[in-house]
Amino acid sequence: MAVVKGALLVAGTTSDAGKSVVVAGLCRLLARRGVRVAPFKAQNMSNNSVVTLDGGEIGRAQALQARACGLEPSVRFNPILLKPGSDRRSQLVVRGKAIDTVGAKDYFRHRTELRAIVAEELAALRDEFDVVICEGAGSPAEINLRATDLANMGLARAADLPVVVVGDIDRGGVLAHLFGTVAILEPEDQQLISGFIVNKFRGDVDLLKPGLDQLEALTGRPTLGVIPFAEDLWIDAEDSLGTVADAPVGRPRPPLGANWLTVAAIRLPRISNSTDVEALACEPGVSVRWVSDPSRLAGADLVVVPGSKSTVSDLEWLRRTGIADALTARAAAGGPILGICGGYQMLARTIVDPVESAAGTVAGLGLLDLEIEFDDPKVLRRSRGRVGDHAGLGGDDALPVHGYEIHHGRVTHTGDRPWFELDGLPEGSVREAIWGTHLHGALESDEFRRAWLRRVAEQAGRPEFIVADDVSVAEVRASQLDLLADLLEKHLDLDALERLITAGPLSNVPTLTVKK
Repeated sequence: MAVVKGALLVAGTTSDAGKSVVVAGLCRLLARRGVRVAPFKAQNMSNNSVVTLDGGEIGRAQALQARACGLEPSVRFNPILLKPGSDRRSQLVVRGKAIDTVGAKDYFRHRTELRAIVAEELAALRDEFDVVICEGAGSPAEINLRATDLANMGLARAADLPVVVVGDIDRGGVLAHLFGTVAILEPEDQQLISGFIVNKFRGDVDLLKPGLDQLEALTGRPTLGVIPFAEDLWIDAEDSLGTVADAPVGRPRPPLGANWLTVAAIRLPRISNSTDVEALACEPGVSVRWVSDPSRLAGADLVVVPGSKSTVSDLEWLRRTGIADALTARAAAGGPILGICGGYQMLARTIVDPVESAAGTVAGLGLLDLEIEFDDPKVLRRSRGRVGDHAGLGGDDALPVHGYEIHHGRVTHTGDRPWFELDGLPEGSVREAIWGTHLHGALESDEFRRAWLRRVAEQAGRPEFIVADDVSVAEVRASQLDLLADLLEKHLDLDALERLITAGPLSNVPTLTVKK
């Protein structure tokens, strides 16, 4: 592919169809070829977010896509983020800052302002970069939401973007999904749909080809590639669809010693930043699984209570399911437990929350001598520091650690040892085999993670578990992006994609009609 200039929108037949990974792969592929490329997702709905250098938060998928481009994450790449706190209401984050909590109906009052913000950010990126690869949200087939759509056909129409639709064949019915996505759209939107990509194909592609030929005959639009299912590919989860109970995280590799280290990560209903546990899954001999049943905690060497967008609500769920009792019994028996952000808050003695749930004072699990109070504004910061002097990691207490914080909860009292010293201040809690922190991404600090895993293995009675001394989470993620780019380079029609990016949508494509 030669150096090109333009933009493209990657939409999907459904959520989790492969939009995020295709955008990340295209960004990586273009960047490797010397193209100045940037990602863009006008509006995202996800509780997996990161803090950017410019002091805001964006969806984690867009941060990964920025890395694929060789760029630092920026609020420019995801100007609108919705973080669901319940089935009906979400926190509205605009240019990295939370400005409101909205439901579907009162979101309408923001649409004019948000549409202008999206247009302004995309135009600025297109001026600065050769190529902007945009990612849609959900599916453009959600015609009930078309009036407020900012990320799919609303964006494509406003910026005259060619649209490629990705379908996940692993789900079944992909040809119907692709055809129906086009057919259900209004004629003006259909004119921008310029091709299809089939994702996660297994088997002989020659058996699929007749169907793709018929799809092109019916729609007038080509399939630009069939991406095979790649066993070794696992990319950061975009949202909660990537955290399925009883499913493994990553691709577990055999242990270096005689023991595995098993990790049960609790799949909370309003889980946020689920990607924190992926650093553990990079290690050979560490098997990480999402769990939602208390029986799954019994045999685990480590239990992780991850972040939550609704700490008090998810704490109530822990109690209702019996997981809270299992955690209490585990703590009494000396079994290692890690709480991160919302999960850390749940381990406290008390939580005072007039902000997120308006529940007032709520009893926590009481596993840490900790008191939490929620307040505005939300804490958003990237932090660096080291392991605390008395954190219990032996001679490794000066190890560097880095990460980011996204939370309303503040520690108002702690009687436990601090885990870290960040920017000169104590952070986190350590009590015997219970560990807690507000710091997301800490486990990506390689030296710290290794030392901490050795301590966890000791606490769990796994003396023959050996921690690898050469795993780099950053290098694992980079290799995943390169693997993805290699797949797209081999299996997509890059010349056709280049023409769409530079010349815009296909011309003279037919309009499909649906009988009324």
